[in-house]
Amino acid sequence: MTTTILRPPIADVSSPMLSHLDRLESEAIHILREVAAAFDHPALLFSGGKDSAVLLRLAEKAFRPEALPFPLLHVDTGHNFPEVIAFRDARVAELGERLIVAHVEDSIARGTVRLHKETDSRNAAQAVTLLEAIAEHNFDALIGGARRDEEKARAKERIFSHRDEFGQWNPKGQRPELWNLYNTRLHPGENMRIFPLSNWTERDIWTYIARESMSLPPLYYAHERDVVRRGDLLAPVTDITPAHEGETVERVSVRFRTVGDITCTCPVASVARNPLEIIAETEFADLSERGATRMDDQASEASMERRKKEGYF
Repeated sequence: MTTTILRPPIADVSSPMLSHLDRLESEAIHILREVAAAFDHPALLFSGGKDSAVLLRLAEKAFRPEALPFPLLHVDTGHNFPEVIAFRDARVAELGERLIVAHVEDSIARGTVRLHKETDSRNAAQAVTLLEAIAEHNFDALIGGARRDEEKARAKERIFSHRDEFGQWNPKGQRPELWNLYNTRLHPGENMRIFPLSNWTERDIWTYIARESMSLPPLYYAHERDVVRRGDLLAPVTDITPAHEGETVERVSVRFRTVGDITCTCPVASVARNPLEIIAETEFADLSERGATRMDDQASEASMERRKKEGYF
């Protein structure tokens, strides 16, 4: 006897009956199913951060009750916040999916990544480890949670973003995407990066998290933390990032708008303890998440566009 599995259909995004969030959700589900149909060895990037958590929830809606048609992949810098790693592992265990972890530490041991000192940011080094994981597992497509409103270079991305045989991105060689038609053709050795959340904003992400009653790592919500002030940023004080000589350590109510390598990710002052309070705060934010909280993204010599050209996601 054959069992028929019914999945939710893709809604007509032009329908006036759909809300803004419904349209975004439907578009993302359509993109995820296109990836599963078009590529032989895709993977979904899942770090435990809020955007990848939303992306994973959308993948559930696209393919459950069957298992996901691709593994989950995380490039672990070794300097991640422990709360995020704990959430990542708990979510993967809950779903029973396969998680592949590529470690920057392994790239350092191989000599393909070299740092000046142990406490250097490993954010940019992820590009090397990612390309090594692509080669090891023969991935031809990677699905990520980047959004166009995060940063100027990411605003240049297509939803299906082509990478050459060296894993590099050419912003001037992007393929046209007309009428939701995506060119998925690849030559041997090339791969595609896919961004189902391209048209989402930070506010959309938090509205969706609220609507879906999603759990997240606790550091996304207001909590007391030791920080030091460095220019406009609140740098977290940790074992990896101690205060510099002469700096004053303060205990401040903060939350993280985005999470990444501890050495370059800063919180913002906040008292928002739930998604609705964060949405209210977001209305008055005049800087993007990365521009306001990532030290390496503020440095011109380590620009996002240059790193993306080199293989960074």
